[in-house]
Amino acid sequence: GIASDGGGVVSARAQPAPTHVPVMASEALEMLAVRPGGAWIDCTVGLGGHAAAVLEATAPDGRLLGLDADRRALELAGGRLAGFGDRAALRRCWLDEAAAAADEAGFERADGVLCDLGTSSMQLDEAERGFSFQREGPLDMRLDGGDAEAETAGEIANTWSENALADLIYELGEERRSRRIARAIVERRPLRTTTELADAVVAALPGRRGRIHPATNVFRALRLRVNRELERLSAFLAEARGMLRAGGRLVVIAFHSLEDRIVKRFMQEQSRSDAPAFRALTRRVRRPGEAETTANPRARSARLRAAEAV
Repeated sequence: GIASDGGGVVSARAQPAPTHVPVMASEALEMLAVRPGGAWIDCTVGLGGHAAAVLEATAPDGRLLGLDADRRALELAGGRLAGFGDRAALRRCWLDEAAAAADEAGFERADGVLCDLGTSSMQLDEAERGFSFQREGPLDMRLDGGDAEAETAGEIANTWSENALADLIYELGEERRSRRIARAIVERRPLRTTTELADAVVAALPGRRGRIHPATNVFRALRLRVNRELERLSAFLAEARGMLRAGGRLVVIAFHSLEDRIVKRFMQEQSRSDAPAFRALTRRVRRPGEAETTANPRARSARLRAAEAV
């Protein structure tokens, strides 16, 4: 497994990890301006793909702190990063706790901070987590399964009013047919599994088929609400400048318009203020190339933005 030292920093320990291809890795390294040495922070380390790339590019003495709310992801990242020894450290925290975690771990004023938002293939593949409508599992969707106080997706689907559900699906799922979907959910309650929820959505939208499953937006809305992801992203960005030295880089990879809009507005506002904290490095959003999206379809919706601390 992974062990924690007295300061609460988790060090990498060897154990097998599944294959994971990080999205837009070359673009992220370019915008981070990685070089040998320095201190780097991956705020959503996941299975450690981006982190491993940063550690390789900053050899022999660059240090990296990997953060994640998902305990299972940290275990797997520990296996992937074990070969880097003391150069890699891991700590469990939510995104909006990243600044405090970095200070505690001795990574204040880093050279670069990376955020790869959204869910990982590992989370979607583990049916018991409840993230995917393609695998039957409980309606959970908590990134930190040990967070007993968090309202699960099932609790939201089964207890919220029809109007509240419709508003949630419209606002966080950007789903125009939210009223019809909410009505179908309420009519079929109680819903116990991911497939039952997906079936309710499909029944509400007869004949709607395409490359994207009809339940995609509903599952996204529930996941964002369960984990308060947009609020945590905004809080993280507000503290990001304090995590970086002058000239340090902030790189964020988003996977849908709600996340990307928050990042875009933040970087624009910070760059244009009378006392700018950041200088935008990406005038336009960067997208993955055709070769990457062909090899890794999950990368299709990725959007990368970067800024430099002033």
